Amino acid sequence: MCGISGIINFNNQKVQELELLSMVQAMKHRGPDDQGIFIDNTVGFGFVRLSIIDLSSAGHQPFQSEDQRYTMVFNGEIYNYVELREELIRNGTVFNTKTDTEVLLKSYIKWGKDCLHKFNGMWAFAIYDNQEKTVFFARDRFGVKPFYYYSDENNFYFASEIPSILAVLKAKPKANEQAIFDYLVFNKTEHNSQTFFEGIEKISHGHCLFVDLKKQKNTIAPEKWYDLRENVKKSTGFSSPNEFKDVFVEAVKLRLRSDVPVGVCLSGGLDSSSIVSVIIDHLNVANLNTFSAVFDDNFSGDESKFILEYADKPGQRHYITPTAETLYDDLDDFITCHTEPIPSTSPYAQYKVMQKAQNNVVVTIDGQGADEHLAGYHYIFGFYFKDLLINLKWYTLLKEMYYYLKIHKSTFGLKTFLFFLLPKNIRTKTKVNDLGYFNVKFVNDYLKKSSISDNLYGSKSLKDSLLNHFEYKLEHLLKWGDRNSMHFSIESRVPFLDYKLVEKSLATKSNEIIKNGMTKSILRKSMKGILPEVIRNRVDKIGFETPQDEWFREIKWQNKINNIITSESFGNRGIFDQKNVVKKYKKHISREINISNEIWKWVHLELWFRKYIDEL
Repeated sequence: MCGISGIINFNNQKVQELELLSMVQAMKHRGPDDQGIFIDNTVGFGFVRLSIIDLSSAGHQPFQSEDQRYTMVFNGEIYNYVELREELIRNGTVFNTKTDTEVLLKSYIKWGKDCLHKFNGMWAFAIYDNQEKTVFFARDRFGVKPFYYYSDENNFYFASEIPSILAVLKAKPKANEQAIFDYLVFNKTEHNSQTFFEGIEKISHGHCLFVDLKKQKNTIAPEKWYDLRENVKKSTGFSSPNEFKDVFVEAVKLRLRSDVPVGVCLSGGLDSSSIVSVIIDHLNVANLNTFSAVFDDNFSGDESKFILEYADKPGQRHYITPTAETLYDDLDDFITCHTEPIPSTSPYAQYKVMQKAQNNVVVTIDGQGADEHLAGYHYIFGFYFKDLLINLKWYTLLKEMYYYLKIHKSTFGLKTFLFFLLPKNIRTKTKVNDLGYFNVKFVNDYLKKSSISDNLYGSKSLKDSLLNHFEYKLEHLLKWGDRNSMHFSIESRVPFLDYKLVEKSLATKSNEIIKNGMTKSILRKSMKGILPEVIRNRVDKIGFETPQDEWFREIKWQNKINNIITSESFGNRGIFDQKNVVKKYKKHISREINISNEIWKWVHLELWFRKYIDEL
């Protein structure tokens, strides 16, 4: 929907308009339709708008209450704003616009912090109360919309994107080496409130923050307002596939609310295809635009044959083919788009899909989130096997192992099962030793401080594993989706993360999620008669993969990669054993090994250092 930013000065200094404008300008791509600022002495808000609900000037932000007591900046959508508006009107609230922005503010005025539990949507917002001299910040349940901040004794800066904060920081940012370690070893970037920049943090998903300007000293300590585990305990779970279908269809229907064109990112997988089938065949929406990344037939990750199941459906199908050449040309812009390092080129496929979509729609719907509560990742079989072992369910364990091997023709799930049984210290050392290219001091400094091994690999049940995915893994996928879409001024919506759907899925019995070697069992059953059978019965899991193994063997890329990994700056970071890095890349080129993810991490990290740490 937009980008938000702001400044709070704790030293009684008035917020400078030029500072606020520089924050706004740094994220202009998030909202090309409108912009605005608000300053009240020590408090300043900035805003850029992507118009989606009520395209009139009534949606201008910063948005104020009629008496001008409250001022708000808001990024996101409240999908159930129509129902909330009616409830508030019945309680005597008067509305002046048709925006969900006004519904949000009036909800806060009516219910205070408790309004958060009434919202079905995605959001990051700030509300200033000039009477009480307080500012309230909040982020949605699962972290679909971003919220970054930097705080010291004199200032508090916040924004939808890190570059807006970098634009006003007085000191040069430093790299967060613990974040770098976790990224390189575990491929994780959003498992806590930290970022790659020391001092710049996030309000975590499901958290809020209250700042009292009357206090001499404020402690910036976000608190949790939404506890997924507790809500799952209260839920009854799905009683049947039909009940799942009803909740899922309603989630999709809510996310079609828009005053601008809506499309779907169609990968050909079970999740995005379910969304498209529900929209076209169940909700009878005509002229739906879909956008897909397709590759050469020789690439095992190409899903064209599944995407083509929709070729004759109403609407338009749009295709784009990311290549080694396009990534080479887009590299600087792609790195700028994401600000922080990412562990593979997988998000680049989505980046190109959004680039294709920008001339056709303003909103896209995406299948993100289903894997986390419906056990879509193949390694999750390892957690399920561990769950069955701990609970001594020998028959079910052997049966599921048999079906897994029969259907998937892979031992990956069994290997992860054995890996998850290892003690934490052995698991972590195994990961580091397998990579084999680190500076020893770097490993010794950060190995013991990492909490990822326990958080992600220490789960004792399937349900606990899925809950941990929401806590420690999902947010980095959502961040990539937000960056890719908003970089091209598109809002991305994710119906599989409707909180009602998530809570009931996670409360559903494990054998309704994984059954006879198949993940997402209840989704598959619910889509019978709606989804093409060839997709409904798919057992392979691909996602937005790219042929990066081959890309990084092309001569043009060889030259670029060699220049980077043999450079003086790369060698002096104190992170890598440079000789081993070069050896491993040579083995990749000669096809002795495939380590394209590692190669990409070396490249992206070094270019990130040069762009954001060395130059600033």
